[in-house]
Amino acid sequence: MTAAPPDVRALLARHLPGREARSLVPAGQGLDNIAYEIDGELIVRCAREPDPEATRAEVAVLAAVAPISPLPVPEVVFSDPEAGVIAYRRLPGRPLHRHPVADPRRLAEPLGAFLGALHAVPPAPLGELVPLDRYPLADLREEAAQEYEAVAAQVPPEHRRLVEDFLAADPPADPLADPPVDPPVDPLAESPEQVAAGTAGARLCHNDLGAEHLLADPGTGTLTGVIDWTDAALTDPARDFARVYRDLGPEVYELTLAHYDGRLDDAATGRVRFLARCALIEDLAHGLGPGPRHYADAALAHLVRTFTG
Repeated sequence: MTAAPPDVRALLARHLPGREARSLVPAGQGLDNIAYEIDGELIVRCAREPDPEATRAEVAVLAAVAPISPLPVPEVVFSDPEAGVIAYRRLPGRPLHRHPVADPRRLAEPLGAFLGALHAVPPAPLGELVPLDRYPLADLREEAAQEYEAVAAQVPPEHRRLVEDFLAADPPADPLADPPVDPPVDPLAESPEQVAAGTAGARLCHNDLGAEHLLADPGTGTLTGVIDWTDAALTDPARDFARVYRDLGPEVYELTLAHYDGRLDDAATGRVRFLARCALIEDLAHGLGPGPRHYADAALAHLVRTFTG
């Protein structure tokens, strides 16, 4: 029997009286959370820095997404916002970043259907719960440049020019931070004021749809769930597609887009590539710095296709 950390054991006693943990093992950790698996049935995810409002928002997002998502999402068993904890039934499958499937192209159809359903969720009911992510693309590029400078020496010399040319170029137009003078009519816009503010194109997004948050059955190649909705926000749908581009490749991105029935503007692919490249540099710096090395290994393995696709 694995000894449970006191805080997790106390949480179980408080929220599920009589539920004893026969086994408790680490189920993964990231920048924001540490997760534990209880008896192979329950996941208890603990925020490193509890944010009660963020926890309440994530529970609300899961409640809004679960009825419409064609892919399973966590079913909350209990939450403790003050402790920054969400407990949910363990979904089947393994994270794609550690257990890749034989043919990732098979993931495109369910991913496209999932993103179409997610981005169609009306933003109004969630607008007071989840943030509007309008983080400027120019600022993302500056952060990427700083992160790259710290790790450039560990990038193969023959690949450095790809990254450095990207960082030297201007970022694409930002539809949220820099709204167009004559924005297109948006059928999901809640009001003329939303259009005028440049936020009409914002959709409910997972906002961190990397391979580590996609579960699949390694044997069948079937997607079995989407986890960790901590960063969910109203933002540019290109941010969800960018992680698909980075982790599964340009071909899978194009196939996913072909199965997506949402609305993207003509410049979306440029933003997807830009965001994917910034996210790859972020993972590279994380894996070569404080984070697990496998993030850096994946970033280096995907660098050429991400910066040339």
